[in-house]
Amino acid sequence: MYRIFIIEDDPKIASILHDYFTRYDYEVVQAQDYRRVKQECIEVRPDLVLLDINLPYYDGFYWCRQIRTLSNVPIIFISARTGEMDQVMAIENGGDDYITKPFHLEIVMSKIKSLLRRTYGEYAGSDLATRNVYHVRGLYLYSDQNVVEWKGMRSELSKKEFRLFSCLAQKANQIVSREELLEVLWDDVEFVDDNTLSVNVTRVRRRLGELGIRNAIETKRSQGYRLVTNWEDGQ
Repeated sequence: MYRIFIIEDDPKIASILHDYFTRYDYEVVQAQDYRRVKQECIEVRPDLVLLDINLPYYDGFYWCRQIRTLSNVPIIFISARTGEMDQVMAIENGGDDYITKPFHLEIVMSKIKSLLRRTYGEYAGSDLATRNVYHVRGLYLYSDQNVVEWKGMRSELSKKEFRLFSCLAQKANQIVSREELLEVLWDDVEFVDDNTLSVNVTRVRRRLGELGIRNAIETKRSQGYRLVTNWEDGQ
């Protein structure tokens, strides 16, 4: 079953699309918060996105670019804008197709089926790119690149630094023991001890500081470390 993510703020249109796609055995998820579309896309892990242009807070072109930092998932713009430049911008910002409103549901379905076939093939699974992304409070971790991103700024971490920070991020606001973190840093090539852990924590703190994130990693004496999500934003 393919999953379609609908980013459309007109409740009537969104409801019509939802009911129609559901009838044909697609799983349909509608965007809930138009300030965190990127985060929702990570959580939904869609196989295809239907994206309006005129949205609250940020337009569809912006969100298309944001989604493209996560995934190559097919994106179809669906908009009342009929100008050629809007269609050009949709494609240049990462869209795969463009449908103007008002539309015929049969045409929308035909385009979706065609794009899904071209992207995944008859028996392929869903796009896996978003599985390599984790986020906490708007901070994105890209495991396939060892990169962290905050407010559009990126920093590349070493392999050990990223392993360490990923462990803390996935247990945000919880104390992670030194033993568990040492296990995360362990490999068969380099000896790892308490000093290695301390050095990597210091480096990660410095990397976060370069992004404007202050006091995010707390030291818990004789216990371990904790990533707190109420960190200071230095920007």
